[in-house]
Amino acid sequence: MTTHPVSPNTVLANALTNAEDVLAPHIRTKPPERVAFMVGTQINGVPHLGTSLVQSLTFAAAARVRDRFGLPVEVAFGALDNAPHEVVVDPGTGHHYQRGYAQALGQAALADQVDELYRPLFDALSERLSIPYTIEMYSRQQQTEQYRRTWLRAHHRIDSARWWLDPAHGVPHVRVPCPASGCGWAEKYAERTRILLDVDHAEVHAVCLHHGSYEVVIGPDGGGYLDLATLYRNLVKEVTAAADRDCLSVMVKGGDWVFGSTLVDNALTAIGLIGAQLPTRLFCPQVVTDTGAKLSKSLIRDGQAALPDGAAPWMLDTRMWSGSLSGYVERLLVMAEVLLSDPRHFFRSYSASELGRLMSDPMRSVTAPCPTPPPACTS
Repeated sequence: MTTHPVSPNTVLANALTNAEDVLAPHIRTKPPERVAFMVGTQINGVPHLGTSLVQSLTFAAAARVRDRFGLPVEVAFGALDNAPHEVVVDPGTGHHYQRGYAQALGQAALADQVDELYRPLFDALSERLSIPYTIEMYSRQQQTEQYRRTWLRAHHRIDSARWWLDPAHGVPHVRVPCPASGCGWAEKYAERTRILLDVDHAEVHAVCLHHGSYEVVIGPDGGGYLDLATLYRNLVKEVTAAADRDCLSVMVKGGDWVFGSTLVDNALTAIGLIGAQLPTRLFCPQVVTDTGAKLSKSLIRDGQAALPDGAAPWMLDTRMWSGSLSGYVERLLVMAEVLLSDPRHFFRSYSASELGRLMSDPMRSVTAPCPTPPPACTS
């Protein structure tokens, strides 16, 4: 029988009976016609355990909401292909430049990468839980008229939100890569980027590593590639998603996003959103090392951190899982059942070794034991 984790009570867990109760205020006060669980991942490498954990919990949480509230659910996977592929420093000016995955590899190669590394897991989770899903590349999302109109409206109010989106400097980065054929470089911190706003378009003036000054017009129906800094991109994405009044969009994120989302919420408030217009989010458990730091494949790969005790190489590259895909999915869903069985288990972090223990036990879980003596649990 699966041995449950030992989880302390918390303020949030004490206020909930089930983990999905955190979504109930949005569902009960204004019942939507459907619920979309939106989960994004930077596709700048192979999936690791944290990626699989969040994705499997997304499907499992969607199934619980469907069964409990009787609402149609779906999962929307955002493939973030704007992550930096190359970063260089111009020795003449000291400015940093980057070229994203979309510009360096191209859409066809990235689509193949998503099909190879992510779609099999999504297909298996979708079939196992009977939940439909879609995949959208960021390159495609930023091209849509709705996304661009949302950005234009938000940027007209950027003076109100800029210190929330960039507390250090007050200048949220807007990168529009050089449009010259085969180029795609952009100033990483956009120090010399200037944006001139009109009613329905923006004129972007920037400097390229190889081609010097250039201009790009961003409008609802086209223009250059619109690459926003992380917090700014999330603000635009969440405002765009909220435009569908019939659908409740749930932003599913790893636990490391808790701190950043506070800034995004304040930025959303600064540009005029209030109350129920603010996004609905579900923060999943974070995978940490024995020091409490987020399990980072990049730090381990670069030699700045060691693989923690009790962790296994497959946790950094899920392709190294020794069993079958169906077996991997089954273990993930059993673990998801354990984590979702009690709010105390869900709203917390887990060491890589503890998640490895949960993944190694093939038995299905039972209801988590009450941590206090009968007849009733107390806070």
